[in-house]
Amino acid sequence: MYFQDLIFKLEHFWQKQGCVILPPFDQEVGAGTLSPYTFLKVLGKKPWMVAYVQPSRRPADGRYGENPNRLYMHHQFQVIIKPPLENIKDIYLESLKYLGLKLAKHEIKFLEDNWETAVLGAQGVGWEVRLDGLEITQFTYFQLAAGINLDPVSVEITYGLERLAMFLQDKDNIFDIQWNETTTYGELRKQEEKEECIYAFDESDIDLLFDLFNKFESEAKRILEQGILMPGYMYLLKCSHTFNLLDARGVISASERQNMIGRMRHLAELSAKIVLEREVEHEGLSI
Repeated sequence: MYFQDLIFKLEHFWQKQGCVILPPFDQEVGAGTLSPYTFLKVLGKKPWMVAYVQPSRRPADGRYGENPNRLYMHHQFQVIIKPPLENIKDIYLESLKYLGLKLAKHEIKFLEDNWETAVLGAQGVGWEVRLDGLEITQFTYFQLAAGINLDPVSVEITYGLERLAMFLQDKDNIFDIQWNETTTYGELRKQEEKEECIYAFDESDIDLLFDLFNKFESEAKRILEQGILMPGYMYLLKCSHTFNLLDARGVISASERQNMIGRMRHLAELSAKIVLEREVEHEGLSI
């Protein structure tokens, strides 16, 4: 199955389950969890069902396009359902069958892998799903976001698209994946991978990045304190990406790391406060 067909099939499958299918969120995130389609929507009581592809940039994971299994930017397919469907695990397994996998011929294991992110004050219980020993999905029940206990909880299903495509196409190098019948993953993305890594590891201006972090934080705080959610939250995401670039350069001390994470966590809490206040005001739902 071609990489693009893998996306089409997952979108079609989850559309049939009742999910809204959204385009990728158009800003750098380190994981789909930071997308407002996820973090802001798991808060409160209003039901939410969504599926979307999310490019995820993790500068420290980059290897100049020279490693067959690691990328600066990879693609996640995110499914968020609040409250979770009772048979969500069975539905997930059906999605694998929909991709053409004959599960009776493979070993599927759910291994406990609880999850948390300090920046968002979020955590949950979950499992990594392994297909013949290869991790292809993270399956998590969100219990906490912005330090707030969630009721109801949400389930997040994150498919690693490159890994799934490697399995389905029997490839051992990401860049050999066929995107479609004529074009490989490497032809589309390898040069981009190399250049992003050159910038992240060698050419980024450290002083400028620290300055940008401070200014992004200041603007996020100013806007969020006025109750303006999305522009403020997007400046939080700019802080997060800038932090990740500095982390890739190895220039953040242990004390600076805790300080910067705490400052981003405060912005996440301001964002969550707006979401919950709006739900009470506009939806008549209690927190």
